Parts: sequence; structure tokens; C-alpha cells
Amino acid sequence: MALLQDIPLEAVLPVDIGIQLEVEEDGHTYAENALKKALAYCNTSGLVTLADDSGLEVEALDGKPGLHSARFSGKPGATDADRRKYLLEKLQGHPQPWPADFRSTVVIATPDGRTFTLDGECRGQIIPEERGTNGFGYDPIFQVEGMDRTMAELSMDEKNRLSHRARAIMAARPVLMELSGE
Repeated sequence: MALLQDIPLEAVLPVDIGIQLEVEEDGHTYAENALKKALAYCNTSGLVTLADDSGLEVEALDGKPGLHSARFSGKPGATDADRRKYLLEKLQGHPQPWPADFRSTVVIATPDGRTFTLDGECRGQIIPEERGTNGFGYDPIFQVEGMDRTMAELSMDEKNRLSHRARAIMAARPVLMELSGE
């Protein structure tokens, strides 16, 4: 929300207004999943809604885990640590470096039926050892391109400039400014 604090819209979370939905993320792209979520929450709330979907794409694994990043573990009930371990196991036998991209798509849906789709990307590589504690998911094994640090070693200010989600949100700012009447 820090990236949107100067936009004259009141940001609320679904829980803040008593909405709890389960939206099945069965799309074939990040945009399809984000659109499903944005429309579901917009239609339920009657408010301008921003939703995202994101994932990690590793070149050596032909873009996997991709859309299935949150479920890429080989077992149900897996933790983030389980998913990182599984990913590193899958990369064994592939020559390093292991180029990868974090990708995020944001969809803004309006009560009058308009939608806006915006993307963000953060390039980097997977490293074989975990570093850092300021993150979740694959952050401790994702080294940001041009840096010697992982996503989990970045400060929140750095993440708000460099991450795939931050870049997608930054791309969404002009749309949100326009929707706010500014």
C-alpha cells in the first residue's frame, strides 16, 4: 500500500469491508487469474478493485514453476521452505547460472465494467543457498539482477523499487490517478 499512499483513493482490504471470497486461480496466464480475482471482488464490493497474480519463471525449467509457483512442491501442504528445496532439487543437473524472472500482473476492475491490465518483472537468477530473512516464497534464493543480494536481503524501500509487484503497481499508478479524478 505504500506505493499507493499518495493517490487520493481510500485503499481497503477485503477483510476491512467483510468480504471473504475463494476465487479459483485456474487461468492459463497471470492476467487471467488476476482478472478473475479483480472481477470477483469488484462485483461483490462495488468498488474499484486491484488484484494481482504472480510467479517465478526459471529458464532451465522451461518457465516453471510459473503459474504454479505457490503449489510447486511435489506434495500437499508444503511450506515456502519445501518449495525452495523442491525447486533447487529440480535444478540439479542443469548448468549454472540459473536465470529466472519474477513476474506479476495487476488488473484493475471498475464497477462500470472497465478493466486495466499491467505487468511488472524482476530479472535475476536462482542461487543454490538461501540468504536473507526479509521475504517469503522464493525470495531467499532469488538474486536480483545487477546486485549481489537476494530479494530476501533487500530493504522494503528497495523492494518497493525493484520487485515485480512494485513494478506492476507503479505501472498501475497512472490508471489509479485517472480513476481518482486527479
